Amino acid sequence: MTCNDFRGIAISPIISKVFEYCLLHGFQSLLATNDNQFEFKKGASCRHAIHSVCKFIDRHVVAGTTVNLWAVDLSKAFDKVNHHAMFIKLMKRHVPVQLLKLLENLFSGCYSYV
Repeated sequence: MTCNDFRGIAISPIISKVFEYCLLHGFQSLLATNDNQFEFKKGASCRHAIHSVCKFIDRHVVAGTTVNLWAVDLSKAFDKVNHHAMFIKLMKRHVPVQLLKLLENLFSGCYSYV
């Protein structure tokens, strides 16, 4: 056996996951979400969202009202976020300076070490 028989592994996903948990623990009060958000939330998924939409439609159809449903794919919109405007909104919501600096470093391509 030689060193060429082995492949290196990257631990950066593990480090970033620990970092995310630290951020969540430190800023959890600022990261609350609406009950209508289903994805990226513990205990919620697309299946829950579909179930909620079906219940909503059924309730209104039974009541005799018209239901119009439309969907928009916003995936491309997230690539075009105005970071300057986002930071101004975060400042207006009194997000702590430490978190703003961290986000600024992440978006500017600089790396912060923890």
